[in-house]
Amino acid sequence: MKTIIYSLMTMAALGFAASAQAADAASAPSTQQSKMATCNKEATDKKGDERKAFMKDCLSAKAEATAAASAPTGQPSRMKNCNVEAKGKTGDERKVFMKTCLSNKS
Repeated sequence: MKTIIYSLMTMAALGFAASAQAADAASAPSTQQSKMATCNKEATDKKGDERKAFMKDCLSAKAEATAAASAPTGQPSRMKNCNVEAKGKTGDERKVFMKTCLSNKS
């Protein structure tokens, strides 16, 4: 009798754990949603057909490496340089610095 009760308790615990895991997976943003958010941030300076083309390419990229390759020329190295220059800055000060550093075309 005890064996049956323990078996039922174990099965119930496993059922609750699987249910909780499924709920966590449902509430987490999908890869496509996070890719959409990233592409939207990168496309803020684009308008019209240019934006449509960029979003299409960005969203169809297979991996982040492909998306980085489609970024404007010099963007990855500019990001590295700005990160180096931003050492020691934190919070809002760093955000403002990075925004101005990355928006400089030179």
